[in-house]
Amino acid sequence: MKLEKVTKTPPVATKRWYDDACGTALALEFVGERWSLLIIRELLLGPRRFSEIRGGLPGLSANVLTQRLQGLEAAGILARATLPPPANVQVYALTPWGYEAEPIVMALGRWALRSPAHDPSLPFSRVALMLALRMMFHPERARGFAGAFGFVLGKERYGARIADGALTVSRGDVADPDAVFEGEPNAFLPALFGTTPLAEVVSWGRLAVSGDVALAARFCTVFELPPKIA
Repeated sequence: MKLEKVTKTPPVATKRWYDDACGTALALEFVGERWSLLIIRELLLGPRRFSEIRGGLPGLSANVLTQRLQGLEAAGILARATLPPPANVQVYALTPWGYEAEPIVMALGRWALRSPAHDPSLPFSRVALMLALRMMFHPERARGFAGAFGFVLGKERYGARIADGALTVSRGDVADPDAVFEGEPNAFLPALFGTTPLAEVVSWGRLAVSGDVALAARFCTVFELPPKIA
């Protein structure tokens, strides 16, 4: 989908926190403020409206979200754009440089999951769930396995496809899904984290699966939480 850019990227803000020439320090100038990196996370699967970003980050106020979006735009990490007709609504989208942060976000998340402090009962956004599939995908476990899977998460739809030992995740309906999962993000976690068989999770009534249920169960086995630190 082609977006119409509505503003030019402003110059990078001149405020400095660290007075340090290290690239890591400069990165923290861009994304070190609270919520900034999570806003980037919410945009990694494509442009989102203001309300959609806030919906994925329920603890974030509208005022702070506005400030963070302005700061990320000033840094050249994201840009405002307008969806083509018939939508004609303003969205926020990562710039090409902004998208380069994806492996950083994924590596940081995988690193933190090794901590015993990780609490999977906390709120989990829909985008975060789909990115968790990428984060925890285990290519060796997927060897010889292929399939297309749909995810109905409230009013949002996503797709995942495994082929040739690789996983792709996207927003929107997946073509010809073998199975479709339906539920809210936290309902998926026991099955995807490998703590509970899919059939048992479905029996709890918070997650539904249609289509090839056996293939859906096999899908859940190709993900692995990183080992906890000692």
